[in-house]
Amino acid sequence: MLVIRTIAEDEIDQVARVHVRSWQSGYAGIVPEEFLASLDPAEFAARRRYTEVPPGGGAVCAVDDGQIVGHAAFGPYRPEKDTLDESMGELYSIYVDPGQWGTGTGHRLFATAKERLAAAGFPDMRLWVLEDNHRARRFYERQGMRPDGEREVWVPRGYTVELPELRYAVAL
Repeated sequence: MLVIRTIAEDEIDQVARVHVRSWQSGYAGIVPEEFLASLDPAEFAARRRYTEVPPGGGAVCAVDDGQIVGHAAFGPYRPEKDTLDESMGELYSIYVDPGQWGTGTGHRLFATAKERLAAAGFPDMRLWVLEDNHRARRFYERQGMRPDGEREVWVPRGYTVELPELRYAVAL
């Protein structure tokens, strides 16, 4: 039975492994292969351990039969690095183990993030998605999100390739 709950400290390593597997499968053919191959779950875990949860934010995991199969993080909108706009919510990340794609796990994580952001008083939720990530875009559109016209570019660390991103939004 799938359970969605707050991530515990002793689960961060499992969450990081799911995060990396999801990146490597979900971004294949979009993000440089060498970048994806270099992803290290230990780095993701360390970053998560030392990142403070902002007011109104949180991180949840999906647990199925005792195994972490997905996670989501959310909080106030981040218009720029190290700044928060507390008038809007943001889905920072949502990743599901590739073996669980299509099972409803992502929908449950998404719904939980929306519920918690709404409970924290945010009127809407935004997120950034790679323009060429059509699978993710279809998922967000099925959840009621739409592009709001904002665009930016993401450059993978250590690379020069520019990957366009679209911002999606939905009222809570």
